[in-house]
Amino acid sequence: MTGHIKILNDPVELVPLLMTFNNAQYKKIYELLNKSWMTEEELSDQVDDVACVGECLKILKKGNLIEEQWRMPEPGQKPMREFRTTYSKFRANFQCSMNDIGDLLHIAISNDEHLRSVVDLLEAEIIAGNTSIGDLSRKHGVSPIFVKGLAKRIPYLDVKGQGMVLLERNP
Repeated sequence: MTGHIKILNDPVELVPLLMTFNNAQYKKIYELLNKSWMTEEELSDQVDDVACVGECLKILKKGNLIEEQWRMPEPGQKPMREFRTTYSKFRANFQCSMNDIGDLLHIAISNDEHLRSVVDLLEAEIIAGNTSIGDLSRKHGVSPIFVKGLAKRIPYLDVKGQGMVLLERNP
C-alpha cells in the first residue's frame, strides 16, 4: 500500500471517488488494487461482474486514483498492463456552494435519466464545435461545476482547460 495522500482542491474531483465507493464492485476492485499490482484479467477473475472492470479502471484513471505499469512477461508471452492504487489517504481542501456540492453528489451517485439527456445535449454541442464550459452551462441552464462533474462521470468526456473534449470511445 502506498502512503500518498489524495488532496482534493476542486470539488469536481469528488465525483470519481464517490462513484467508486458507491458501487460494491468498484469498491472491491479499488481494495484489490490497494493490496497489490493486478492486471485487468486478474481483476476480472476476482469480481462477480466482469464487464464492470474496464469501466471501473476508466473512472479510477480519470480520477488519478490508480497508476499503471507494464508487467514483464514470461518468455514468449506479451506484456500486460497492471494497475495499483496511488493513494491510501484523503484530504479535502475546497469550499463550494451547497448547490454545487448537491449537483456533484447527484451526478456521482444518481441513475437519473435526466443526466443522460443532458450528456446527449452536451455531446451534440461539442461535436458542433461549442466546447466552452461557460457557454455550455449557460445554454443548458446548469452550472459550470455541473458540466465538469458530468465530464468526470462520463468515460468519453473530459475537461481540458476551460473547454470540453470528446475522448475515444472503446466498446
